[in-house]
Amino acid sequence: MSFIRKLFSTKPLKFYAQEEHNLRRCLTAMDLTMLGVGAIIGAGIFVLTGIAAATQAGPAIIFSYLLAGLACGFSALAYAELASSVGGCGSAYGYAYASLGEIIAWIIGWDLLLEYGMDGATVAIGWSGYVQDALRAIGVSLPQPLLTDPFHGGIMNLPAVMIIFLLAWVLCLGAKESARFNKLIVFVKLSVIALFIGIGLFNFEPANWKPFLPFGIKGIVNGAGLIFFAYIGFDAVSTAAEESIRPQRDIPIGIIASLLICTIIYVVFSALLTGMMYYPELNVPSPVASALIHLGYRFAAEIVAIGAVAGLTTVILVMLFGASRVFLAMSRDGLLPKAFMKLHERSQTPRRLIWVLASIMAINAGLLPIHQIADLVNIGTLAAFIVVGAGVIVLRYTKPNMPRTFRTPWCPTVPLLGIGLCLYLMLSLPAITWISFGIWTFIGFIIYFAYSRRNSVLGKELMAVTGSNSF
Repeated sequence: MSFIRKLFSTKPLKFYAQEEHNLRRCLTAMDLTMLGVGAIIGAGIFVLTGIAAATQAGPAIIFSYLLAGLACGFSALAYAELASSVGGCGSAYGYAYASLGEIIAWIIGWDLLLEYGMDGATVAIGWSGYVQDALRAIGVSLPQPLLTDPFHGGIMNLPAVMIIFLLAWVLCLGAKESARFNKLIVFVKLSVIALFIGIGLFNFEPANWKPFLPFGIKGIVNGAGLIFFAYIGFDAVSTAAEESIRPQRDIPIGIIASLLICTIIYVVFSALLTGMMYYPELNVPSPVASALIHLGYRFAAEIVAIGAVAGLTTVILVMLFGASRVFLAMSRDGLLPKAFMKLHERSQTPRRLIWVLASIMAINAGLLPIHQIADLVNIGTLAAFIVVGAGVIVLRYTKPNMPRTFRTPWCPTVPLLGIGLCLYLMLSLPAITWISFGIWTFIGFIIYFAYSRRNSVLGKELMAVTGSNSF
């Protein structure tokens, strides 16, 4: 019983307060909102909208985005409460540690590393596809073996690898510098989206929406499951809690505002895209540019391709940012090697950790196909959202007097709705996704019991108090 009790011991909130001085507080509410927009608006629009419409939902992809956005909305409210009360840079991992115990926190943290790493790799592959389109438009061709993975006859996707390492360098400059870079690119991305919407309004063909539900209601749900990982951007906002100037106020604003803005953009954009081009023809790496070329807007397609390159860049940046902060939180707790805790003296960033994570992300992007990677991301994201919803409910009962500058409305109803919708979407995912999730989780358990459990800071404190070495 002592062993089980220690596995589910929660992390006292005093630990989070002790960590706050480690990272530089320099991000405003606007920085955080743009961080969320930079992460959410990317692969969902420029890469996977066409794939999901062609293979899962058809024109009803707009309802897939609404369903995914609704599930995320419930989860976002839960995130906002925990980010404003628990804090820390660990996001769902840290919230689980404070509410549900170390073993649950470890699994969620382990899943978050998979999500951020694979999400960044997926977007890097899409980024590479748009770069290739842009270069071909100006008559420049790169060697084909360096443009695709070994599964498609190449050696590696070199552009995808290069952009990941370039953005790792940007992150190493500092959080504020990275935020400025992100805001600049987000402005370019939103301008390109506005251009596409303007063209789409004058080239919408109602016949392309027939049939509107080619795959039925199940197709809407499956489409939501496929595109769901695009919404992980608001989770990345919560990893910046320690770098926010006023986290109790600004983190909830950043999470909720970015999700609302992006859901509206997704619905409008996907409606116009499927109205501009018949949905079966959108199953290509760069569906937006393809739709514009199909309509004869070659110059606009070139602009969109450039904007997509810029837009996808911010997603990779934020995913790498989020992964490094979650890994940092886990290292502080002793669950991962403490060698990664070290911050650079001038930039106050975990440079060594950033380069390690960038290398892993680059290997995935360079050598694996996009469909294989995207399928691995969604289920872990949904699992993290479920744990955050559960964490809000548990802390309302176990720590009712804990200061909460933002409170999830109608608790526990709203968190339970989020949990239910996320579970429903998880059950709609294919068997191979569950198998992959199971394998990754099993590897996580092996690492936890072989290393993390014995090096846990909380575990060592409990042993010192109880005098037991059973942990």
